[in-house]
Amino acid sequence: MDPLRHSPSPSSSRASSPRTLSCERLGYVGIEAVLDQLKIKAMKMGFEFNIMVVGQSGLGKSTMVNTLFKSKIWKSTMPGLRVPMPQTLQLHSVTHVIEENGVKLKLTVTDTPGFGDQINNDKCWDPILGYINEQYERYLQEEILITRQRHIPDTRVHCCIYFVPPTGHCLRPLDLEFLQRLCRAVNVVPVIARADSLTIEEREAFRHRIQDDLKTHSIEVYPQKSFDEDVNDKILNSKIRERIPFAVVGADREHMVNGRCVLGRKMKWGIIEVENMAHCEFPLLRDLLIRSHLQDLKDITHNVHYENYRIIRLKESHALPQGPGWVNLAPAPPPAPTGTRASPGPAKMCRWAEDNSDEDF
Repeated sequence: MDPLRHSPSPSSSRASSPRTLSCERLGYVGIEAVLDQLKIKAMKMGFEFNIMVVGQSGLGKSTMVNTLFKSKIWKSTMPGLRVPMPQTLQLHSVTHVIEENGVKLKLTVTDTPGFGDQINNDKCWDPILGYINEQYERYLQEEILITRQRHIPDTRVHCCIYFVPPTGHCLRPLDLEFLQRLCRAVNVVPVIARADSLTIEEREAFRHRIQDDLKTHSIEVYPQKSFDEDVNDKILNSKIRERIPFAVVGADREHMVNGRCVLGRKMKWGIIEVENMAHCEFPLLRDLLIRSHLQDLKDITHNVHYENYRIIRLKESHALPQGPGWVNLAPAPPPAPTGTRASPGPAKMCRWAEDNSDEDF
C-alpha cells in the first residue's frame, strides 16, 4: 500500500451539496425586463387595500381617512350638528377607486360607529371580530371551490387603525381587552387621536405609558418583531416601534402659511400643519400604511392571520357547507380492512394530507 495514500475522511466521502455557480455572459439577455413585466401587469390589475378604523365617536376617524388618501372617502359631520347615537355597534364600509400616476388603488374603509359609546360596553368588540372573521370565511369559501375565480375578490381587513382617546393617562380596560383579541386576528396600528389637545411633553409621557401597557399585557401591534425578515427590516421597524402609537391630527382643508398652501387645522393661535413633523406624526402613519409597508400588511394578512383562520376551519371541515362545486372536506370514511391500505381518493386527499402533516411534527 502506498504510504502516501490515505483513506478518505468521512467529510470528504460525503456527497458535496450542489453549488450555484455564476456563469460568464457573452452578451445582454434582458432578465431585468421581468421587473417591467411585473410592473405593467400590476398596473393593469390595480391594487386592493382594506382598512378598518376603530374608536369612540368624535376622535376624527373620518377626517383622518380623508387626510390619508387626500380624498373625500368619508363625509365628516358638520360642527354643531347632532347625530343620534346608535344603540348598538354598527359597521359601515365604503369602497373607492383612487388613481395616481396610472396606478389604481381599490380602497375599502370600514368604520365602526358606536364602539365604546354605550354605558355598558360588555363584549362590544364581538361585531368587529365577527366582521373580520366573516371576510376570512368568504375568501376561504372561494378558495376551496373546485373551479375558482382567476382573481378571488379580497375583502379581508389588511390593517386596523385603533384610535386612542387623548386622556394623557394610560390605556383603558376596554382598550386592553379589545386589543388583546384584535391583535390575534388582524394587523393593528394604534394612534393617539386629536394629539393637538396635548402638549409635546404630555404626548411623549402618554406614548410611553401606552407602550408600557402594551408590553405588560403582551399585546403585539404592527409591525411585529417576529416578522422582521432581515437586518434592514429590523432597523426600519425598530424605529417605527419606538414611535408607536403615532400622535396624529387630521385635517381636510388647506390654508396659506408664509405664501404656501398647506393641509392643516386652523386654531386661534395659528395653524396646525398636518404634514409637519414638528406639529404631529401624521407623515409617519401615512408612510407606514401607504409608502413603505402596504404590501407587507397584505402579505402578513394572507400568510399569518388568514392562514391561522384557515387551519382552524379546515380542522373543523365537517362544519363547512357542502354544495355544487365544493371540495369535499367532510371527515374521511372508515379505514380499509386490516392488511390492506387503500390509497386516499380525491375526495379525501385534503384531509389525508392534513393528518400526515400532523404526524410530521
